[in-house]
Parts: sequence; C-alpha cells; structure tokens
Amino acid sequence: MAEVRRICVIFNPSAGRGRARRYVQRRLKADPSIELCPTQYAGHAEELAYQAACDGFQRIIAAGGDGTIHEVANGLLRANRPEVILGIWPCGSADDYAYALGITGDPHQPTEVAAVDIGLLTDAAGRQRFFVNGMGVGFNGAVTLESRRIRCLRGMPLYTAALLRALVRWFDKPMMTAEFDSQTRQVPTLALSLSLGQREGGFPLVPHADLSDGWFDYIHAGPVSRYELLRHFPDILRGTLPQDHPRLWLGRCQRLVLRSESALRIHVDGEFFCQPEDGVYSVSATLLPRRLRVVRAAAGSVSASAIALDAAAGSMSASASAPSVAPAAPTPAPTNSSR
Repeated sequence: MAEVRRICVIFNPSAGRGRARRYVQRRLKADPSIELCPTQYAGHAEELAYQAACDGFQRIIAAGGDGTIHEVANGLLRANRPEVILGIWPCGSADDYAYALGITGDPHQPTEVAAVDIGLLTDAAGRQRFFVNGMGVGFNGAVTLESRRIRCLRGMPLYTAALLRALVRWFDKPMMTAEFDSQTRQVPTLALSLSLGQREGGFPLVPHADLSDGWFDYIHAGPVSRYELLRHFPDILRGTLPQDHPRLWLGRCQRLVLRSESALRIHVDGEFFCQPEDGVYSVSATLLPRRLRVVRAAAGSVSASAIALDAAAGSMSASASAPSVAPAAPTPAPTNSSR
C-alpha cells in the first residue's frame, strides 16, 4: 500500500516571469515539511503530478500560472485517484483559474474542498486533453500566441497588448460548423470560447460562469469586423458583451462538436492543443461534471478573494485540490507552461 504523505508542491520556476520560484521559497519557510518538485521541461508538471498521485500524496499543489495548473490537473486526472486534492498557489501571468476558485496569495485565506467540472477535448485522431478553465478557438488562440512574444508585461496589460497585436496580424474567419448540444450553427467564425471559469486571458468574458454548475458557457463570434471588436472592447473588459449582436452568440452547452474548413488553432487553459500546421480540422469538447476535487475560497469569502486577486494583478499571488474518474488517459501534449 502506498505511503501516505501530506503535501507535494509542483512549480514551474519560469512561471510569472520567475515569481513562482520566489513565492515558493517564501512559503516553504513557513512549512518545511512540504515536498518540492520543480519542473524542468515542458510537460514535466504532468509527469510529476501523475507520479505524486500514484505515490500517495493527499494534496498536490500547482504553484505557477494557468499552464502549470493545466499540466498538473491532467496528471492527476490520468492517475485516476479521486481522493487526491488539487491546490493552487497562483503566481502566473493571468491566474484565471485561481480567480475562478477565489484563491488569492494569502496563506491565511479561509478555504474549502469542492468538486468542480472539467472539460475533455478530443480531435479526430483520438488525441485528448483535459481542461479546467476553458478553451479558445481562432482569434483567441492568436491572442495566446502573441502573449508568448511579449516579455515585459503580465496580467490584463499583457493580454490587452496581445489582443491588439493579434487584431493586426491575425483576423481570419474560416467557415466553421459548431454543434452546441442539439443546436447547429454554420458561419464564418472569428473566435469561439468554451468556458468553465469566468475569465480568459484576464478578460471577464463570462462573469457569471460557475465551475460546478454542469455547463460550459460559450461565446461564438462570427464574421465580426475589426471596428466592431474595437468598439466592443470596453464590453470585453467589463464582461458585458451584448446579448443581441447579430454576429455574436452567447449560450450554454455540455458538448461541442466543431468542424472547420481551415486548420484550427486552439488553446486549452492557455496551452496550445493545436496550431494550423498540425492539420486539425475537427474537435469535440465534453463536460465531465464534478470530476476534480480542488481547494477553493470558503463560501462567503469568494467575492473578497476575487477582488484581492484582481488587486494583485501586478504583483504576487498564492494559496492552496485533484481528480476523479477519467474516461481515458488523454495523450500528453507538448506545452510551454510559462503562464
């Protein structure tokens, strides 16, 4: 029987432009019994999480940004150890998932363990990845691509600059067919977001999303012009996108099937699932209800926690859950978890 150990911290030394390393060092001074596992290469956090879950750790903390959390969550879900809890010490560039959980950098923050929904993305070749916060298609992926090329910013300023650069360089609208449960829409598509959490790249696209309500919240942008995108940019920042725009559709679903005439660019939790050169033209995304046990802000403290995390957007963040039954072990994909 595996030896039960208390806490393992998996961290990406480069997350948040190096802030993760400094934060973890400070937290270790308060609790030297924590076992520390730094990542050494893309995909390593997933391997470490899988092994830690199999070795009997009760709680595995992802210290870093959304990319590190994405890898750690995939490792835990592959291990199929529903008793293991995933914790979050947020110190990345966007910290969207920490925001959704209400987790801040305060080690004394009241927390509780909860079961939350996850998504499973599958391409036509059977390659799969779990995601915990959301996926973005088309222009959203281009914003992620541009954010990787900007080194001097983080948080909302980083993704605002990336969006403006993508606006100039990437504005394709290939014909796509999207099936949201039983509803089908075929239209030239600029972008599509499928969200579990409220934010994507720091933007509160679906501010009322709930991690455990059993639904994806989606935003499907059709043939929107550059002018329209700029005109509604304040609405993107406020999370108040119009409900009646003729080329913008908002809704909820539990399954998405997407087919495109052009090769897709898709990110999951800010990590690329595919780029156009990979030749992926169709994918499906399925919601798996309450499959991951996480540490989140205690009931009643979520609003204050979210405010505190927003206030810390230009500085450091952190605090401290994992998997349940997975339908299949998704194929590990090369990632660059610098978020």
